[in-house]
Amino acid sequence: MSEATIPFDDPEEIRTLLGARDEHLRRVRDSVGVDVVIRDDTLKIQGDRESVDQGVAVIRRLREVIGVTGELRADDVLKAIGQVGESISLPDVAASDPRGDGRSRIELFESAKDVHPKTPGQGAYVDAILRNDLVFCTGPAGSGKTYLAVAMALSALRSELVRKIVLVRPAVEAGEKLGFLPGDVTAKVNPYLRPLLDALAEILSYDQVKRYIEHDVIEIVPLAFMRGRTLNETFIILDEAQNATRTQMQMFLTRMGQGSKIVVSGDITQVDLPDHLAGGLPDAIKRLTSIDGVDVVRLGGRDIVRHRLVSEIVKAYTKRPSNAR
Repeated sequence: MSEATIPFDDPEEIRTLLGARDEHLRRVRDSVGVDVVIRDDTLKIQGDRESVDQGVAVIRRLREVIGVTGELRADDVLKAIGQVGESISLPDVAASDPRGDGRSRIELFESAKDVHPKTPGQGAYVDAILRNDLVFCTGPAGSGKTYLAVAMALSALRSELVRKIVLVRPAVEAGEKLGFLPGDVTAKVNPYLRPLLDALAEILSYDQVKRYIEHDVIEIVPLAFMRGRTLNETFIILDEAQNATRTQMQMFLTRMGQGSKIVVSGDITQVDLPDHLAGGLPDAIKRLTSIDGVDVVRLGGRDIVRHRLVSEIVKAYTKRPSNAR
């Protein structure tokens, strides 16, 4: 058993380090695998030597953040844990898969379906979401883009890393005009947003989904309704992003507030925008990938986990017909 002692001169710094209901310190403790005790103006870290060294390094980074900003957010804690070493696990968000195949299981706690990446590409997607505030994901139908993003959002919500989830989709028709739709605004946009509800229903029970939506913990909105908003401590997912224009994409990405995370997913082979409009997804990827905290994951045919025929269908449509000129 090893132990390290860290003295504090400022009681306010200790309170900031603890976080609301000690959530920051609990996350460090559980992620690194150490015992943490605070007595008076001293913090003690106990555990095996390697874990204690990692714990000290994380605390040091968090104190640097507090010194610069005067505050500490949940994503600051996750970032510090990730920076200290790739070997540190994040049990509240992704626990080891009991199947032993090296892929992580997304922790959704009680009353939820067990969700885990099924391919190396999906594993890289989950890891990118854990370690970055803005992730772009492109890939074919059935590769898990939406499903895994929704699962990660629910995990972040239940781990109290965010206060709410906002699921967004462009209201663009896929090649056919639906005409006038009866009902109020909700009824009119429901056909466009239904796939997001389906992803939620795959993971949670109907009652849980209904309760979250009724209490505005989960919000499902068309992309056009995002203008003018600022979303703090929110996990935001833009689905079918290949149908967002360049202007819409800029508008959407600038909705990000403090403590928020954004996942943007789309299939660039299935664009339903009119020919005269430039797509916002490839443009955003080109402009933003060099920024720290932004990552891009490209899934492929090997990541398709729907019916086995979906992979063959995608492959067939990406081939050039033999009689094409």
